Amino acid sequence: MTVHRRSIAAIAAAALAPALLLSGCAASSATQPTASTGSASADTVDGTVTVFAAASLTSSFTALGKAFESVHPGAKVTFSFAGSSDLVSQLTEGAPADVFASADEANMAKAVTAKLADGKPVDFATNVLAIAVPPGNPAKITGFADLAKPGVKTVVCAPQVPCGAATAKVEASSGVTLTPVSQESSVTDVLGKVESGEADAGIVYVTDVKGAGSKVASVAFPEASGVVNTYPIVAVTGAPNPKGAAAFVDFVTGGKGRAVLAAAGFGAP
Repeated sequence: MTVHRRSIAAIAAAALAPALLLSGCAASSATQPTASTGSASADTVDGTVTVFAAASLTSSFTALGKAFESVHPGAKVTFSFAGSSDLVSQLTEGAPADVFASADEANMAKAVTAKLADGKPVDFATNVLAIAVPPGNPAKITGFADLAKPGVKTVVCAPQVPCGAATAKVEASSGVTLTPVSQESSVTDVLGKVESGEADAGIVYVTDVKGAGSKVASVAFPEASGVVNTYPIVAVTGAPNPKGAAAFVDFVTGGKGRAVLAAAGFGAP
């Protein structure tokens, strides 16, 4: 009789084991968290991203802004393009921006000194000067020294603007002193005067000449190789959209940014 009762107990225990196991698995599954959506949420960028960028970046950054928006459908990139020195002045005076991209290290250094940079600026491109002339080169410019000839209407950037500072360095190294008919606040203004025929020549960047297509012709000069401008970018302190600022800086310095900039004629940093 005892043996029989033990057999019944063993059979009952064996029958209950799978049920208990299934019950335990179900309970365990119920207490396990589902796949987290936190990472996807953390990567989401939305709202307006305001970028202050050097005028020479107009075409490239406009393209990158559209590409950024396609990756982040909830985001909208707005740009303020101007001479780097003007942009620093605006930021110093309290203009709201998320990102600052300078055409030289000197103006970025001003931003850092003014505590406008949230983190360490990252170099993302380089550029060199070129002489832009109207199609057909009516003044017959063949090199940098020709820009100083009597009667040649030359337009340059103002000294505080990166392309102007670079031009001054070429003057110093070559011993050629220019007497420009005007000094502009941005490289795009210089290019505009050449395109309109108001100037016989203008000193811009190789990227500006390339971007202008058939509107201007280019005259290379060897002295330009000794003056290379490095472009840094940084998120702005107190950015209204800090997540968007960080994402845009990463985008510019990443693979997509490098490809677009290289296609425009910029060099690697």
